[in-house]
Amino acid sequence: MFRGIANVNVVSTDVAGAIKWYSGVFDEAPYFVRPETGKPQYAEWRFGDDDDEFAVMDAVFRPVSSQPGGTLVYLHVDDVQASFNELIAVGAREFDPVMQRSEEWWTASVVDPFGNLIGLIQSPHWAAAH
Repeated sequence: MFRGIANVNVVSTDVAGAIKWYSGVFDEAPYFVRPETGKPQYAEWRFGDDDDEFAVMDAVFRPVSSQPGGTLVYLHVDDVQASFNELIAVGAREFDPVMQRSEEWWTASVVDPFGNLIGLIQSPHWAAAH
């Protein structure tokens, strides 16, 4: 039934601010922004080996709760500690610290400046497939 993750969406009440923050995280501007002029309501980036899509959408389309929550999607990274430190340095805050799950597995999660959970995983299975 499921064939992969096509798009990860996070929400923000400040889409322009989220675009600026995530453009710094991804080290590039989004390839897709709507509307094309005026106040942005949606933006997408492609990243990684499979050109996965990551999007920010205006919270009016899905209200943000006062606490981080919802689905926690883990994004593969080559070095969980370094990626975690980089996100903290640019304004994210720790949700789950870096933890070793087994000899080759590491995870952590952060809350972005807009209240979204972002998971990080260092997975030997993902790395072997790519």
